[in-house]
Amino acid sequence: MKRKEFIELSAFGSLGLTIPLSSLLNSCNNKVTTEPHSPEFKKLTFDLLKDWCDGLIQTQILDSKDPAIQGMFICPACNKVHGRMMDAVYPLLAMAKYTGDKKYLQSGIAVMEWAKNVTLPSGGWSNDLNPKSWNGITVFGAISLAEALHYHGDLLDDNRRKQWTDRLEKATDFVYKKFPSIDATNVNYGATTIYALNLIGKMLNKQEYITRSKELAHAIKPYFTNPNHFLYGEIKPSAHKLSAKKLPGIDLGYNVEESLNNIVLYAVHEDDQELLELLEKSLSTHLEFMLPDGGWDNGWGTRMFKWTYWGSRTCDGSQPALVLMADRNPALGTAAVKYTELLKRCTNNGLLHGGIHYVSHGIKPCIHHTFAHTKPLAHLLDNWDELPKIDTSIPLPRSIADGVKHYKEIDTSLFARGDWRGTVTAYDAIYKDGHYRQATGGAMSLLYHNKVGLLLAASMAEYKLVESLNQQPNPGEDFPFTSRVETIANGQLYSNIFDRSAIISSDDADGEIRIDAQCKLKDHNNISVEKTASEFDVLYKVSKNEIRIIAKTNQKITIDTAFVLPIISPSNEVVTQVSNNQITVRKPEGLVTITSSVPLKIKKTSKKRMFNMVPGAEAIPIMAYFDVNSNELNISIQIS
Repeated sequence: MKRKEFIELSAFGSLGLTIPLSSLLNSCNNKVTTEPHSPEFKKLTFDLLKDWCDGLIQTQILDSKDPAIQGMFICPACNKVHGRMMDAVYPLLAMAKYTGDKKYLQSGIAVMEWAKNVTLPSGGWSNDLNPKSWNGITVFGAISLAEALHYHGDLLDDNRRKQWTDRLEKATDFVYKKFPSIDATNVNYGATTIYALNLIGKMLNKQEYITRSKELAHAIKPYFTNPNHFLYGEIKPSAHKLSAKKLPGIDLGYNVEESLNNIVLYAVHEDDQELLELLEKSLSTHLEFMLPDGGWDNGWGTRMFKWTYWGSRTCDGSQPALVLMADRNPALGTAAVKYTELLKRCTNNGLLHGGIHYVSHGIKPCIHHTFAHTKPLAHLLDNWDELPKIDTSIPLPRSIADGVKHYKEIDTSLFARGDWRGTVTAYDAIYKDGHYRQATGGAMSLLYHNKVGLLLAASMAEYKLVESLNQQPNPGEDFPFTSRVETIANGQLYSNIFDRSAIISSDDADGEIRIDAQCKLKDHNNISVEKTASEFDVLYKVSKNEIRIIAKTNQKITIDTAFVLPIISPSNEVVTQVSNNQITVRKPEGLVTITSSVPLKIKKTSKKRMFNMVPGAEAIPIMAYFDVNSNELNISIQIS
């Protein structure tokens, strides 16, 4: 294409005149508008996408004659090649259209050409250079390539456009065979295949793809739970596996950033009203887990080993589902803005970081987060004129919540009183193997205050690379961030955060919420500690002005046992030991005071703070030890 033609095309794109997907996929007409809308959110979306695209290009090899590396993004954090990097082809071509800058087109072409290094004879792509690595990720690459061709294929010469279209058909044939049913593997793949086959089937005029997509869309409806309409199926070895408590495998991060997005895209374009009504109920439930700053409360989720506070490390992002359903529930529009603002705050030097304190702790970002999350931003911009109006006039449910609500499908309770927001969980569904990882055991997995922000956030009980290609190693000591009772016997950690059989109950009376957890100290093999107290009650009392945690046992304690309270705090905040029993943390918007009935100690660290990759934050490791000589073996900790 000649430069003059390219610039003219780009000028049209910058005015929002790209052909919307609905012209091909029969979108709902009630979302069409001719008036400009949501200018602040559109600017936020465009600016963040451009920043990310520029960040990706900074890492890209563009001057090599070696096809093994030419076009490849070099990950600043991982000594690995992320095979899914060609997902960036769509947002890079989109940015080329929007700006008229040829560097984005060159980058998109280069990374798509590099993808030949992970191309399989079957038509799929592999997750890394090893051809035997997971190839189900082909469905994500196929969607990105399809959207690149549909919206911005006019930037390519005829020969390249035909090559990419042929490649798309091979990839989609692979997906068609790979995921014949919703439960072929984790539910996120079945959910994504629904949209992929519908989109590409209509682009390539392949009726078998369209038919399969409709069959899968019908088949996924029973995967929404009762009574709260969570999407289940994020568990191994079967999407239908139930825990000892008969609970299904649910992960909020994967649901909001991947599965629900793709089901919504299908349902909107097919105008499937039954499915849209189900999705509205599901998204409304999931929205109750969004924090006022746009973070997602997923410390309890089965795949929380990839939780970053803003979502899940290798998913695409929540915006499509939130935005497209905002005409049904306007608070979803608020969520889209808050979530995107959080992503921007977690971005540095053009790359999305896997948590809120990567920069303060000196942790390099994995590039996977950035190239995955660029795609939904491009999709929004390419369909802007058809989107509902998006603003923050309707508050998030958790911003105005009051009281306590228990979700039986995940044995988890959310509480809200005054400015306090928190989560207590006894969810016992295990994602992959016998080692329990996410928060459980009646632990307070999250604590948030509307003025000072995040104060507690769960980590894995033991940090493990469940997906070694999709996680970063934890720097330094593996110190769990989940608040807990713990003891160490014979070199083995025992804690309630390993207890899968814990029982929680709650009530709300006289202005105070009480959540009681009956739990045991166990190791990662689910075996209780012996020859010292193993049975504990942990009571959480929530009033307007404070949180009080009371941990107690009726058994004799013979080994040092502590309540551990890792307060989320970046390195630049001032921590003061006011007295043996009181610590304060000076945050930008207020002073947090922790007072205990026993002395408080801060565990020695090599840096100012402990860091945990889940959820990508720094914390002050505060320890409160039981007084074994006391007549009453209890600890009372007050946070105000």
